[in-house]
Amino acid sequence: MKKLFITAATAILFSVSAFAATSSTINITGEENISYTVLNQFNADFKGAKNAAWTVTKTSQKVKFTLDDVQMTAFYSLTGEFLGSTQDVAYKVIPADAQKEIASKYADYAVNEVIKYQNDGSNPDIDALTYFVDLKKAGSEIVVRVTPGESVHFFKTVK
Repeated sequence: MKKLFITAATAILFSVSAFAATSSTINITGEENISYTVLNQFNADFKGAKNAAWTVTKTSQKVKFTLDDVQMTAFYSLTGEFLGSTQDVAYKVIPADAQKEIASKYADYAVNEVIKYQNDGSNPDIDALTYFVDLKKAGSEIVVRVTPGESVHFFKTVK
């Protein structure tokens, strides 16, 4: 239960950032407002990253960047701890069993977007790899969580 709660809490942070613009932005500028610790950690975690654009919010420091021609976003706590990274991926990337389960449980929904969330695996209470699948139908939008090796779980209603 604790694992589910921590995963959900962390994922909420990322899904809100991924699926909606944040209104709690303190500063949308470059590296001058990012902590030295986070800059060093980012440079170590993502060697060769290009076009880094930093944002500081009330809860985190995030950076959107390109690595090996892939658009990504990395999140760090205000104290410099790596929280995880996200990137848009194709629906076909999620496990085939999960695709079948989504097709069965959510047959009247269309896949809108798939976001891959990864962390370094250092926290045993948070899954190292999770996919969030945004599903839409007329007047409704939901997000389901897919963890490799587990089934599909409803995550939240977007609208």
